[in-house]
Amino acid sequence: MTAGLGAEPGPDGRLRCRWGLTAESVGDYREYHDHEWGRPVHGDQALFERLSLEAFQSGLSWLTILRRREGFRAGFAGFDIPTVAAFTEEDRTRLLADPGIIRNRSKVDATLHNARVLAEWGPGELDELIWSHAPAPRPAPRHTGEVPAHTEESAALSRALKKRGLRFVGPTTAYATMQACGLVNDHLADCFVRTATDGPAA
Repeated sequence: MTAGLGAEPGPDGRLRCRWGLTAESVGDYREYHDHEWGRPVHGDQALFERLSLEAFQSGLSWLTILRRREGFRAGFAGFDIPTVAAFTEEDRTRLLADPGIIRNRSKVDATLHNARVLAEWGPGELDELIWSHAPAPRPAPRHTGEVPAHTEESAALSRALKKRGLRFVGPTTAYATMQACGLVNDHLADCFVRTATDGPAA
């Protein structure tokens, strides 16, 4: 996101967060912006997927992840936690050679490790832990410069996840997950997604 820029009209005339209208990727970003980002996500499997994809995004454009999301889902068995936890060294080798994902050794290893950790948790435990760090609603940002990269709550979530043994879950990755999963609503004040729906937060 570019600091200091407010919502801008899209091809349909509706105001959106500017990142959802990136020229080279209007279709990809707009669909995600309009229908997914900032909407509440629940369920251990769905949250494991978002947490994993945000970790893979670290250092890269989110567009890179969006365009490979189906590849990630295929490679990681739909992010089914018990299935990924049972992946073998052969599966790891397969993933590191898979052009449909980001072939980063550290991130692949962290995802496999995290699945093994989460497989030992009870049903709904990841959901409960993540959502317990949802902050109180705050004023809507007027422009992208008011959208933080991390917060006290995301730092606390990061610490909680690391304490439970998860990897690649720093405060920035934790906050991106909070944004993606609706714990916070960082759609700009004039963005139609915020103004046309109740949204995940005030």
